[in-house]
Parts: sequence; structure tokens; C-alpha cells
Amino acid sequence: MAAVKSLSSVVSLLLLSLLVIVLQSRVIECQPQQSCTASLTGLSVCAPFLVPGSPTASTECCNAVQSINHDCMCNTMRIAAQIPAQCNLPPLSCSAN
Repeated sequence: MAAVKSLSSVVSLLLLSLLVIVLQSRVIECQPQQSCTASLTGLSVCAPFLVPGSPTASTECCNAVQSINHDCMCNTMRIAAQIPAQCNLPPLSCSAN
């Protein structure tokens, strides 16, 4: 069970890292790239809260999430969802546990 939590933590942090990398290398259509990328880079303060069993997100993290434009976030998620296919991996399927 500990190994599953550890793997899940690593996967969560990897996905956050990939998300930031994708944002820095792609043009986000919803607003100027620099603005969207800068606001999404600010999400790094949320990394500690992506690990299963972690405490509730901090005020700093919540403020970072709140500052992101809705279209910017949605476009980013669409781009991030394409990464597994681009790496010849099956799509992610997440349960609501």
C-alpha cells in the first residue's frame, strides 16, 4: 500500500511538472502565452498538496489557482491530456477514490 501511495505521489508531481513544461513550450490560444504561462507557473506552490494524504491546500495555492483565467486552465488541461498519447501510452483513466 505504501508503494502505491509513493507511486501515486511521484505520478502527481510528474504530471504537475509536465504541465508546467507543456505550458512553457506551447502557445495557449486563450490569451497571450506569457500571461497564461506566468500564471500557471505560479501553481508550483500547489505541488505539496497534490500528494495523496497531504493537508488541505494553502491560501497561497488557492490564490494561485484563483488567479488563472478559465480558458487558460481549460486549454492547458486539454494539452496535458494529449501527453500520454504523444508518448505512445494509453490514456489516463482516473477513478474518483
